[in-house]
Amino acid sequence: MTSGYAWWERHGPRLPSHGIKAHTRRGAFGKSWWASRWIAALERLVNPGRLARGRTYARVGQVVSMDVGRDGVKAMVQGSRPEPYTVQILFKLLSDAEWERVIDAMASEALYAARLLSGEMPEQIEDVFAAVGTSLFPTDKNDMRTTCSCPDVANPCKHIAAVHYLLGERFDEDPFLMFLLRGRSQEEIVAALRARRAGPEGEVAPEAEAPVEADLATFWSGAPETDEVALHFALPESDALAVKRLGPPPFAADQAAFTAVMERLYQQIGEFALLLALGDPEAG
Repeated sequence: MTSGYAWWERHGPRLPSHGIKAHTRRGAFGKSWWASRWIAALERLVNPGRLARGRTYARVGQVVSMDVGRDGVKAMVQGSRPEPYTVQILFKLLSDAEWERVIDAMASEALYAARLLSGEMPEQIEDVFAAVGTSLFPTDKNDMRTTCSCPDVANPCKHIAAVHYLLGERFDEDPFLMFLLRGRSQEEIVAALRARRAGPEGEVAPEAEAPVEADLATFWSGAPETDEVALHFALPESDALAVKRLGPPPFAADQAAFTAVMERLYQQIGEFALLLALGDPEAG
């Protein structure tokens, strides 16, 4: 009778027909900055050589299933034995007090709030967490605990490492998963931001209205000191925020294509408006 180890030496791992194959066939995993941050965070906490053992497993489809939620990550990974191994990754949840500080900091920055409310993840979001004394991605071994049912005593084993890499690709698809793994969903973050930016009755606080000048002869003239005001013109960091915030209209057959077209149009309008503001004669 051939032992499991001898079988592995001669045949390698069993290849499941329905495994999850990584989109990245070679090179670094993950396309987005947040997926790269995830891999970088792992390599600060774990020996990169151990992580590398799981790349092939991730690419050939050894991970049979992977569920990601508030209670962490649970995956089934096929090895050399008939039954797949169970992998679990548990993240340290931020406390309610920590989340309150983070959300307060997000709400105080208009750019962060606008991008998060429109469903985008700001690239500097880690700075917000750091400013209030916490972190989004794991920075300490106590921030994350991993287990695998395989007999390998190394942690991470190749099964855990494969799940790490596929999780990075999940972040490509949904960057807000890292929020969820730390204890708050995208919907909860958005609701909290809206509440902080609303008035006491749930309505946006109105701006104080200045009295209208009764003398129409001077209504359109500015005070002398306004000539010294320095103006700054710049394109928005994110295009089509209104469309992303409200969502595509129901008549759009392909909502992703509609959003992409609107992004291009908003960008072109913004560039034209900037030329007008700067007095470019070609914009006339």
